[in-house]
Amino acid sequence: MKRIVMIVFATFALFSTNLFASAESNTLNLKLKAGIVEIKLRPDLAPKHVAQIKALVKLKFYDGIVFHRVIKNFMAQAGDPTGTGSGKSDLPNIEAEFSNAPFLRGTLGMARSGHPDSANSQFFIMLANGSHLNGQYTVFGEVTKGMEFVDKIKRGNGGGGMVDDPDKIITLKLAK
Repeated sequence: MKRIVMIVFATFALFSTNLFASAESNTLNLKLKAGIVEIKLRPDLAPKHVAQIKALVKLKFYDGIVFHRVIKNFMAQAGDPTGTGSGKSDLPNIEAEFSNAPFLRGTLGMARSGHPDSANSQFFIMLANGSHLNGQYTVFGEVTKGMEFVDKIKRGNGGGGMVDDPDKIITLKLAK
């Protein structure tokens, strides 16, 4: 009986350790040429989107990807391996997880086509508040440190914010 109790206790300890470890892994470090940006992921708002982002981060999918679309006083968009705005990962698209969370400066949202369930790998960081996006796109995170580095991402020249010789994500990693 004592041995069974010890096994149950050890299993619980391992399980609870994994719970705390997963809570700690809801922070990303986005390395840009200007500095490191800390991002808090929001699985409470968008668990499927956070899981997809984490899976892609673990695959190093975002390392070297460009910010292909950057619009002054609006947002900076990345996550397209082709750099054209029409590419995506090999993972399946994700169903929308719209919430009441507002699109404020520093909010991370998932880009999508006209269909609400078409988000895949592209995301954007708000450079300013964008209430017109509320309830239309999925919020999955927020910048907690380093927004001054996001502000230094090269902007696009007219035409939908497409960027010539765009800045890149150097690395995107889960924080330890």
